[in-house]
Amino acid sequence: MQTEVCGSNFPSACDSFPSSFFVSPRFLSSVSLVQRRTLQTSEDHRAFSGGMASIADYYAGKNVLITGATGFMGKVLVEKLLRSCPGVRALYLLVRNKAGQSMEERVNDMMKCKLFDRVREDNPDFHLKIVPISSELIQPGLAISPKDRETLTSCIDIIFHCAATIRFDEPLKHALQLNVMATQQLLTLAQQMAHLQAFIHISTAYANCNRRHIDEIIYPPPVEPKKLIDSLEWMEDSIVREITPRLIGERPNTYTYTKALAECVVQMESGSLNIGIIRPSIVGASWQEPFPGWIDNFNGPSGVFIAAGKGILRTMRANNDAVADLIPVDMVINLTLAAGWYTAVHRPKAPLVYNCTTGGINPFHWGEIEHHVMSSFKRNPLEQAFRRPNANITSNYLMNQYWILVSHKLPALIYDLYLRLSGQKPQMMRIFNRLHKAISLLEYFSSQDWEWNSENISLLMSHLSPEDRKTFNFDVRQLNWPEYIENYCIGTKKYVLNEDMSDIPAARQHLRKLRNIRYTFNTLLLVFIWRVFIARSQMARNIWYFVVSLCFKFLSYVRASSTLAN
Repeated sequence: MQTEVCGSNFPSACDSFPSSFFVSPRFLSSVSLVQRRTLQTSEDHRAFSGGMASIADYYAGKNVLITGATGFMGKVLVEKLLRSCPGVRALYLLVRNKAGQSMEERVNDMMKCKLFDRVREDNPDFHLKIVPISSELIQPGLAISPKDRETLTSCIDIIFHCAATIRFDEPLKHALQLNVMATQQLLTLAQQMAHLQAFIHISTAYANCNRRHIDEIIYPPPVEPKKLIDSLEWMEDSIVREITPRLIGERPNTYTYTKALAECVVQMESGSLNIGIIRPSIVGASWQEPFPGWIDNFNGPSGVFIAAGKGILRTMRANNDAVADLIPVDMVINLTLAAGWYTAVHRPKAPLVYNCTTGGINPFHWGEIEHHVMSSFKRNPLEQAFRRPNANITSNYLMNQYWILVSHKLPALIYDLYLRLSGQKPQMMRIFNRLHKAISLLEYFSSQDWEWNSENISLLMSHLSPEDRKTFNFDVRQLNWPEYIENYCIGTKKYVLNEDMSDIPAARQHLRKLRNIRYTFNTLLLVFIWRVFIARSQMARNIWYFVVSLCFKFLSYVRASSTLAN
């Protein structure tokens, strides 16, 4: 679907866009041809049979290049390769210096993570297979030294491109640099690799969220990526910010917009490379591997779960009946490795796209998530909760705003006043403001449904041996949602907040204390209302006595009815 870029009411900056900025008919024709070739490849895929090595055997002796290895999905990918494909020769990780840490320090910190405990038990020297490469994705040539470039081009067998900015509110220029231009430069490097067998690009299932039904094909881009990059290069940041809403059109943010452009870059500049594209939906904690519930960040649903468990989040605007398309991170990584194996061995004629989602196969709804998250945190409470967990989801805007005022802002103001009076720095209003911003960014995805075709997923699964299906399991039909949500909530407690499970009795005692405080407060509030309003008004007293007498009459009627029945 083509999005109009310039209109009559568009800011004056749009006049500087050349007419060729729009997607040309010739390009659309080429995209349609590639779509037909992709579907034909699926037919070839269906006819393909047997004779291939197992996934672990394929990766044995291979040199693998990974971008984004220090991120959430990248870590799980590295761990899974080392644990389930122990014969892999080396993992080359493109890493940059960050926050005063060198790339070596960042990689060493990553390998000390609890995530690698199982690998460490099996092979204490696993770190010898990790080769960090200094790189900066937004710099020309990825800022890779000539020596490292020569090493990579001479030995790499497969590339997993996981690096991206996942911030929904990222400025468009920066999102383009990280999600589109970096992909373009990595493809240029890949073209120079003598032994490369597969290039696997991690996209997102929401790259085409402007559509309700999404097939496993690469859709025409809203604009031609190269011309967009050239046009924005000379613009001031203020102008780019001003025109961004018009550019992204029906998409909710720069993340989904630039990921759609990145897919088109992969398609247009892949040349003779064997390409696979993975589109995961909302990636959550691990299902089984390396252990249930592993998570290391506050992104996406994790931060919402923690805020609800702490009693900070009381209301969220979402559709209770909308599908919450969560996908466990280990399932995404298992699919990624299986797709890498299949792409390298089968060498499809056009990029194969895999919609890695759960909604169409094993749906779970936001209303169900609310129930199971609250139940889990009441059984396994977080330490030092602000209030008892009791969040509610509503799709009504006015009702949501009412509860934000009553359950979020007023308690925050009262608590901040208490902190000021006790000589401490107020912080709750700032926390709530950040929470509201994060939730508003998720609202688009929690209020509606999409339908994703997953034929390529099914076809890939049909080519796995029974052993590979077990070792690299991405069958979402096996996912037990209540159990998964329970482990997810426990995972946020253990791995994100670093809380000890042995302290749960104390946390439960704290919740009971909060309950008693709430009951006391409600009682005092009732007495206050009585003294101020009811006790001073004859009409209010008459209404009150009338309501109480009705209640007594009803109770007497129920008691008499039960006596007669007996």
